[in-house]
Amino acid sequence: MKIYQRFFCLLLFGSLLAMVGGCSTQKSDREDGRLKVVATVYAEYDFLRNIAGDNIRLSMLLLPGADAHSFDPTPKDMVSVQEADLFVTIGGESDAWAEKILASTDQKVETIRLMDCVDELKEEKITEGMQTEEEHSETQEQKNGFDEHVWTSPENAMQIVQKLCDKLCIMDSRHAEEYQKNTAFYLKKLSELDKQFKNVIDGAKRREIIVADKFPFRYFADAYNLTYYAAFPGCSIQTDASAETIAFLIRKVKEDRIPVVFHMELSSEAMCNTICDETGAKKAQLNAVHNVSRLDFEKGTGYVELMQENITVLKEALNGSL
Repeated sequence: MKIYQRFFCLLLFGSLLAMVGGCSTQKSDREDGRLKVVATVYAEYDFLRNIAGDNIRLSMLLLPGADAHSFDPTPKDMVSVQEADLFVTIGGESDAWAEKILASTDQKVETIRLMDCVDELKEEKITEGMQTEEEHSETQEQKNGFDEHVWTSPENAMQIVQKLCDKLCIMDSRHAEEYQKNTAFYLKKLSELDKQFKNVIDGAKRREIIVADKFPFRYFADAYNLTYYAAFPGCSIQTDASAETIAFLIRKVKEDRIPVVFHMELSSEAMCNTICDETGAKKAQLNAVHNVSRLDFEKGTGYVELMQENITVLKEALNGSL
């Protein structure tokens, strides 16, 4: 079960960090003078490269194509974090391992947590029909845990980008003017993205979406006043839904005549396929920007492009007919 798996992993970190700690007592040499910045997931990585470009040495711990919620750092990853000048992490349950790494080193690693960058955190919400894991009923702490997917709202993304820029300007004042210029340009893109979502959703004939998958879109849905039904909460590690959950989603698609059923990026589409086969709805991907495929990573496909894909599929989901 999820809580025991994470507890076991944290126990293993203790011994791994003891070994790694002795191997990394100094920052790695900076021959080119650039800051070494380590991000955990793709949204952070893309924000940072839009702000800083080649002025920083940027890396991402999550390999392209990997699932962020099942990620376990290797000893090499631990060294990379310990040697970083700046470490950017989500700050939620899925990367609780990050705090163990930071606590293990006597080196100063500046850290930004995305969950600290936004004005309001929202509790993870369990909607009608959603399947939860046993552990969610075992502790009050987990019941009231905050949803960590803060970047899925473009408005939040703007707050995060500004905080990242401010931090880089302090740490690397030589390039502050360039960081500020890049950030201003990127914030305009994010603001335009927000306007496009509002235009599509405000003019739509419905405000309901169905996601046959995990639902890491709480901040996005709340930002645009969308009603939603999904199989699992955002940080669930489950992939196989119960017959009851699938039956509920099929019934909602039929009753509300929903023309498009969504699945997340880089996840199994089996449940979505089943629901579409039973209802005649179309299948589409809704990007949460945890990560991208190797091909998209190499192409440089970013947050803005992935969110624009969301705009396209939402137009059909909110305006089409079953």
